[in-house]
Amino acid sequence: MPIFYHEQAREFHLCNETLSYIIYALPNGHLGQLYYGKRLRDRESFAHLMGNGCRPVASTPIKEYPYFSLEFSMQEYPCFGSTDYRQPAFELIQENGSHINDFRLTGHKIYGGKPEMKGLPHSYTEDDSEATTLELTLQDPLTQVELTLYYTIFEGVGVIARSARFRNGGSQTLRLERAMSLSVDFPNHDFEWVQFSGAWGRERAPKVRPLEMGVTAVESMRGHSSPHQNPFVILKRPNAGENSGEVYGFSLVYSGNFLAQAEVDTYDVTRFTMGINPRQFCWKLTPGETFQTPEALMTYSTAGMNGMSQSLHKLLQTRVARGYWRDRPRPVLLNNWEATGMEFTEESVLNIAKKGAEVGVELFVLDDGWFGKRTEFSGLGDWFVDKSKLPNGVKGLADKVNALGMEFGIWIEPEMVNEDSELFRAHPEYVLCTPDRRKSLGRNQLVLDFSNPEVVDYIYNLLVKAFDGANLAYIKWDMNRSITECYSTHWPADQQGEVYHRFILGVYSLYEKLIAKYPKLLFESCASGGARFDAGMLYYAPQAWCSDDTDAIERVKIQYGSSYGYPVSSWGSHVSECPNQQTGRTTPLSTRANVAYFGAFGYEMDLNTLDEEEIALVKKQVAFMKANRQLIQFGTFYRLEDPYKGNRGAWMVVSPDKREAIVGVYKLLNGVNTADLPCIRLQGLDESMDYRINGGATARGGDELMSVGLLPLDASTQPMAGVYGMEQQPDLAGDFASCLFHLTAASPSC
Repeated sequence: MPIFYHEQAREFHLCNETLSYIIYALPNGHLGQLYYGKRLRDRESFAHLMGNGCRPVASTPIKEYPYFSLEFSMQEYPCFGSTDYRQPAFELIQENGSHINDFRLTGHKIYGGKPEMKGLPHSYTEDDSEATTLELTLQDPLTQVELTLYYTIFEGVGVIARSARFRNGGSQTLRLERAMSLSVDFPNHDFEWVQFSGAWGRERAPKVRPLEMGVTAVESMRGHSSPHQNPFVILKRPNAGENSGEVYGFSLVYSGNFLAQAEVDTYDVTRFTMGINPRQFCWKLTPGETFQTPEALMTYSTAGMNGMSQSLHKLLQTRVARGYWRDRPRPVLLNNWEATGMEFTEESVLNIAKKGAEVGVELFVLDDGWFGKRTEFSGLGDWFVDKSKLPNGVKGLADKVNALGMEFGIWIEPEMVNEDSELFRAHPEYVLCTPDRRKSLGRNQLVLDFSNPEVVDYIYNLLVKAFDGANLAYIKWDMNRSITECYSTHWPADQQGEVYHRFILGVYSLYEKLIAKYPKLLFESCASGGARFDAGMLYYAPQAWCSDDTDAIERVKIQYGSSYGYPVSSWGSHVSECPNQQTGRTTPLSTRANVAYFGAFGYEMDLNTLDEEEIALVKKQVAFMKANRQLIQFGTFYRLEDPYKGNRGAWMVVSPDKREAIVGVYKLLNGVNTADLPCIRLQGLDESMDYRINGGATARGGDELMSVGLLPLDASTQPMAGVYGMEQQPDLAGDFASCLFHLTAASPSC
């Protein structure tokens, strides 16, 4: 049993092979935090870890306990105003304006498995033996509000899933103005904070700084998780590296406005909270009503950053992502966007598709421009086929693509509308905008009011009608602007604080309706590239367009940063044309593929523009990906060399049985007479095995490859002619060079 309850001490000990998490009841009945870290042997009480002591000018909530103050207690889901002056986990305002709450522990449940969270993305179990759940019930005696805290600890991974639910059991109408998904207090601030920041085209760059007294935070108020800050944060010990040391990861399973913050008080206690951004959030909680927070995942590892990432990757791949495509290798696709933009005919896109079929592509995707009177300024929202481009509709094009031996996919952006559209002219009330105020535009678009179920149903019916009869295999779901003037005519004045959250619930509901209608459809989430790249979207779309920046060298960094919190199978990564449309850079076709292999692989170009030699190489690339995608997309991923810190990036994936691995090495810029090609220390191999490199005759021991390393110019490495189309050693000569190494187990070493 991975959850122990000690009745006399009123302590709960959650533990698995990796971690322990210990909660107890404070003297006033609130919940306290005793320990979160490496697994401890269970005992009757860990009360000696409380660490309470008398502090000058301290306030105490209980007269009989003069040395007890919430200000100096590590807490589990703290409130503000009753002797704790730090950032709270929640704020619940009563009808008389009071913010004071008194949630006392009244009961608990421990059971196998995990409850469902209706309407929200969440982790899950397929068998009750996979996880154990603790429900802690607290109640405020005055307001009769019930607070339930959920904890699910999974077997085999260092992950705890947490959330909170408020139920108004009293007679007052309350306002919930803050409701974090988790709060955890640490007894010290000996951490480095790692966030993943950027902007369009340069998403999820790791930024590291030490925690100091005060508040460190990242957030989004854009209506989506955003490319600027990601809802995934790491707290690591200063001595922790990629392969050793204590690391805590926190991932919010949510795609809307978020806040992640660490507050260090003047006694060095760190409070970490994560959840819905409380700014412009106010939920009207009427008698009998409940509010469920999104789920947050807490990940712990003593095996460094790689260990933390691998634990989270496993859970996201297998128990957050779901459905038909969860465990299946992804098809090699060809998208027409960078080739044609919106200017195409059925004949022109079929010409591109035919070349894709010739090289072995499995899925052709038609991007923006197939509907309404679509231009950069018009047509968005009119989800009916433009017969001047597709005279036989979506079905007609899909049938012709299928006849070429490929599946067919299509692009949509269902949350947006142009003012110049039939939809807006018929239903101006369907957009988010504030009465009597100017409407801001983004990309010439307005945002539809998905907080209104009528709008969601309207868009759903349009899409289903447009797709009627088509053999559709894939949808690329785009979202190209942030929310401004967040006001819904559907909701009364006292519920406008709910609109941001209800909007993303509407997005989730449309996903659910389409998944129910097309259960074998592969969804790829896209939001101007990586603007909604979060754990919540993986519940509906098992892969996401990693970034609109398809330049291979930039993608080395973007995918490296993404790897900290998200598995390889979730990265949409394509080979695009050169010069690159985003950077103007020209990189070798081999390097573009060597980067794009690591993810959901495809091409973003007109293959007809390539010469015969390049087409021959593309055929070999497609064949290589088909042969190795199971390993690449679902193997254990290791970061080897950080491209943000030097002139080279490297990573690898290893099969579950450790008998096979693929290593990618990327040189960013060339140098003169430099020593920039040292051995690359590999990870995750079996020390007792020998490995052949690229099928070479000479084998290297797993212990040697991990302790000494692999030299890219080692004479024992054979040419990967099947990938490169050349009969010479792979090397890293020149700017933007790259190479792959395929390791296969030989006989065990002596």
